[in-house]
Amino acid sequence: MAASTAQSIPILRFRANDSKSLVSLPGSCLRVVASDKASSARAIACSLRSDNPWLGAGVKLSGGGGPVVKRVVIRSATIEEIEAEKSAIEKDVKSKMEKTIETLRTSFNSIRTGRANVAMLDKIEVEYYGSPVSLKSIAQISTPDGTSLLLQPYDKSSLKAIEKAIVNSDLGVTPNNDGDVIRLSLPPLTSERRKELTKVVAKQSEDGKVALRNIRRDALKSYDKLEKEKKLSEDNVKDLSSDLQKLIDTYMKKVEDLCKQKEKVTFCY
Repeated sequence: MAASTAQSIPILRFRANDSKSLVSLPGSCLRVVASDKASSARAIACSLRSDNPWLGAGVKLSGGGGPVVKRVVIRSATIEEIEAEKSAIEKDVKSKMEKTIETLRTSFNSIRTGRANVAMLDKIEVEYYGSPVSLKSIAQISTPDGTSLLLQPYDKSSLKAIEKAIVNSDLGVTPNNDGDVIRLSLPPLTSERRKELTKVVAKQSEDGKVALRNIRRDALKSYDKLEKEKKLSEDNVKDLSSDLQKLIDTYMKKVEDLCKQKEKVTFCY
């Protein structure tokens, strides 16, 4: 058996009894360049490192006959390539978790509390010239006081459509359309309604946590894939999984903080 190097890529030459005895080496790129007729059986044990492919101990050759040489080119992933993949996974995880928090925050803002808030209308869409559009995009919304909202459409012909969209929403308020603007007066929340809203907040919080867990699951699958490809060791995956858990714990706390803050606002007014 002999080993040589060409353009920094390890070239391994070894004997084999036939093409079937050429076993794919884990974590490597293996290519057969040439082969000859079968010779006696050969048993070969190899190990690879990502930065320095090498033949491990336990190589045992037996039998006689003329040598049959198979040329194998093995290329391991470089440290730079591995780090790039890890970085891409981590960046994707953080981006998705941030979007989850932002989505939850938007959902909470649209839940009515006892105090007027323009964000309450964030999810309302209006049928405008045959297409659904955001209410905020076709009307200026303000809060004259703590218990009312004032809507001034940029196009007065949309007043009826805006009024209909509000009536069909789950805001639980009746719009007052005077032909120029629409006023929304928010009645005090009853104790029963506050309890219902608290359940809605809790449900949305749990949905946010489920989304975070799914992001973690997908990241772990990506790490497992790199381990199977021998680009990461078992210890690498354990360390990355631990870091991932710390990250998700941080975002889980953000969800809980948002939930507590929303519940507090809901009960304060």
